[in-house]
Amino acid sequence: QCDWSSDVCSSDLMPAPHRIDVHHHVMPPRYVELVGAERVFRQSGGKVPPAVAAWNPQRAVEEMDRAGVATAINSISSPGTWFGDVPQGRAVSREVNEYSTRVAQDHPGRFGTFAALPLPDVEGSLREIEYAYDTLKVDGITLLTSYDNRWPGEKEFAPVWDELQRRKAVVFFHPCTPGCCEGLITNISDSAIEFLFDTVRAVTSLLYSGTFSRCPDIRFIFCHNGSAVPLLKDRICSQWGRNELFKKLVPNGPEYELQRLFYECAGSSFRESFAPLMELVTVRQMLFGSDYPWGRLSIQQTIDGLLKQGFSPAELRLIERENALGLFPRFR
Repeated sequence: QCDWSSDVCSSDLMPAPHRIDVHHHVMPPRYVELVGAERVFRQSGGKVPPAVAAWNPQRAVEEMDRAGVATAINSISSPGTWFGDVPQGRAVSREVNEYSTRVAQDHPGRFGTFAALPLPDVEGSLREIEYAYDTLKVDGITLLTSYDNRWPGEKEFAPVWDELQRRKAVVFFHPCTPGCCEGLITNISDSAIEFLFDTVRAVTSLLYSGTFSRCPDIRFIFCHNGSAVPLLKDRICSQWGRNELFKKLVPNGPEYELQRLFYECAGSSFRESFAPLMELVTVRQMLFGSDYPWGRLSIQQTIDGLLKQGFSPAELRLIERENALGLFPRFR
């Protein structure tokens, strides 16, 4: 029998499902139809990744079982649900959220749901928050790191944050490429570079707008071990002392707010990704994620990398399960 707490399993046995994957994606059948294949697969150079093409709920469960994942919190990946048209954004968000909820209902205990919002449509987003929580009973919200070259701390988005604060929401941020930075380097995928730095922009925007400080009951999750945020922590924090306004908006200081965020490790279970993160936070702010089926690494490759980082069994329990249960206690 596999004892997951010790991470020692016979190679011919499937690991006991215990992990909670907070970075796990759905591909609703009507999503490509509603959005268009060119938009959906632009981040992969217009090519459909084989795992994405083959995705369905049953295949996802089979992959989760192979990797010892008990529960996955589903979300829609970049490019999300907003493409410049208000009715379309609302319709696509509703389709994605209802589909994700059906998947969770059809597989009790195996899936949760992060609901998508049609930002920058604030009115539509507030309506979708109400429907998602009160009717669909979702586990949290998923947002992109930017919308139409606007980052999430901008004042026009404040009503959305006020409502999510009222609901003490869990908010999962997925990176994207802002319009300003598309196609900057010849033959290089935008997602390879811009996903990392749009996470930095989003965190900095939320930090210095005072959103993190003003919304202390929202639990924020950022992808890929925080991307470049831990590495650039000192540069980000250095702005605080240069503007008296920032001292009012961020009264506890920037590092305090960065240390309250949660960071998941999808596709980033390497020493160069963990080392700066571990200088910023303790293991209690770390979560497990896979980016299945979009990720460049399989779920098992991400796990293998995580197991090489030297965490103790107790620390692995926190990263792989217990920290997530603090955010989603219904899966205990």
